[in-house]
Amino acid sequence: MKFVQQEYSLGETIAAIATPPGEGGVAIIRISGEESLAIAAKIFSGPVHTYPSHTAHFGYIRNTYGERVDEVLVLVMKGNRSYTGESTVEIHCHGGSLITRRVLETVLAAGARAALPGEFTFRAFYNGKMDLAQAEAVQALIGAKNEKALDIAEQHLQGSLSKKITHFQKKLTHICAILEAWVDFPEEGLEFATIEEILDQLEKIQTEMKCLSSSFYNGKIIHEGISLALIGRPNVGKSSLMNALLDKERAIVSATPGTTRDVLEDHIRLYGIHIKLSDTAGIREAIEEVEQEGIRRSKIALEESDIILLVLDAHAGFTQEDQELLASMPREKTIAVWNKIDLPHELLPSISVRATVSLSAKKQQGIDKVHAAIQEALWTSGSLTKEEIVITHIRHKEALDNAIGAIEVVQNGLKQGTSPEFLTFDLRQSLQELGKIIGTDVTDDILSAIFSKFCIGK
Repeated sequence: MKFVQQEYSLGETIAAIATPPGEGGVAIIRISGEESLAIAAKIFSGPVHTYPSHTAHFGYIRNTYGERVDEVLVLVMKGNRSYTGESTVEIHCHGGSLITRRVLETVLAAGARAALPGEFTFRAFYNGKMDLAQAEAVQALIGAKNEKALDIAEQHLQGSLSKKITHFQKKLTHICAILEAWVDFPEEGLEFATIEEILDQLEKIQTEMKCLSSSFYNGKIIHEGISLALIGRPNVGKSSLMNALLDKERAIVSATPGTTRDVLEDHIRLYGIHIKLSDTAGIREAIEEVEQEGIRRSKIALEESDIILLVLDAHAGFTQEDQELLASMPREKTIAVWNKIDLPHELLPSISVRATVSLSAKKQQGIDKVHAAIQEALWTSGSLTKEEIVITHIRHKEALDNAIGAIEVVQNGLKQGTSPEFLTFDLRQSLQELGKIIGTDVTDDILSAIFSKFCIGK
């Protein structure tokens, strides 16, 4: 099977360090393939071939010159009773980059090939130990940024998403069989279900699929986090608010308008979600070239952000510049923040945006209100339950949407009296799209793109 990055050769025995780089008490070198036991026997002091499967043995590794490299524990897993679904040996040696590298070099000199990124998990997928959605969950589990992301990855690894997709496939396959019976035996008058019953079944399946597809927004937030931009005219207190949200002096605060000339970025974790904060240059009509560039970048940050904090000066009131700026913003993702309420101010006008809060960034009063407004803006359909199945990869959403589109074609065709043979083609298209998610109908390029993102050793 060929890949964009490099070819995975299933017949070779591979090896890699399976633990993170750096110093530690223990490091693990994983060997997988038909020759894993033979390679381990060449370098280990004990009779590896005689060891029962899933047993650990103390001894030492020796190089090709017979020199002792390290004292280790060797764990033997025979046949398909391993992560990869093939004979595997793990060498548990002392941690530390130098000694771990030396043990790995000894393994490679004995006949193993250095594993490519994701090659162990690819073999697990190829050997039927997991489907593609579960394989992707392995990487998601390793890279989880918060507890919710960890829960979703665990859920997918246990097969919850795969079972959902298989459920859709079984329902659609049943309908497809009925339509094909109409094609194969048109004169028999076979009618396992009426057109109305089939339309009703398709509607129910489609509703479930749309619900799963719509979960991508929340899933993406959990998996990747969100971006939040502080937007406003100069000197309204954006940098002060940035510092207050971060609880540290990150941005330069000055009474001189236009101090911030570039987009300043930092990160916070709020309610378990990773948030990228962007403090932007004040947006106004600028003459100076550097400030113009800063304003241009501010507008880009505005367009790319998931949530916008429109910072307003309560002391100065709602100016013409504020009104013009508000007119250019998507109201559904904008939170108006009236800053400087510690200063004298008139009655603040009502603004038609997602939420409005008042605070004093300088005195750090009302920051909790901003937190609450951000939390409310995060979830479009309420916060997630631990049992709810969500998708976190755009690949899954695209496949689901394509499958839903194919079902809509079938529904319209049934209503218009289209020949069943054409409808079965569209229904099979829907099944193929669902197959892309769990790996039953996927191209080499997609597999390459997925597994090449894995770390070496996994």
